[in-house]
Amino acid sequence: MPSYAERCPSRVAHFFFTLLNPAAYGAFVSGMIFDVIYFSTQEIFWVKAASWLNFFGLLFAIIPRLINLYQVWISRSLPQLFAERRSFWLNLVAIVLAIFNAFIHSRDAWGVMPAGLILSLLTVLFLVIAVINQAVSSTHQQEVR
Repeated sequence: MPSYAERCPSRVAHFFFTLLNPAAYGAFVSGMIFDVIYFSTQEIFWVKAASWLNFFGLLFAIIPRLINLYQVWISRSLPQLFAERRSFWLNLVAIVLAIFNAFIHSRDAWGVMPAGLILSLLTVLFLVIAVINQAVSSTHQQEVR
């Protein structure tokens, strides 16, 4: 029978994952809100702020995904659920969309819309689906126990 230490992820990895994962969501959602405000007001400040939030969202999103990559795909110490892998892919698609969004937001402020807004909305949509997927799978996992 494997010991508890063999089945648990690293505490340091878990700490960084739980610290940075919500920060990325907050940055992407705030960036989407700023894109919506820019779309309605045409005030350049909002699109520049959305560009910076997208950058920080990517910065905060990549580290938890690397930790999750190891825990879900490489490490054999934890039993992997299909929902965890699906959540990984949904987050990865959101990061790829956010990278394209960063390229769009690097344009002149007048050239950002509507592509920047659409990519921001899609990024947040994939992140929300991933969070719902994790919530449903963890609730199901607790009911099974």
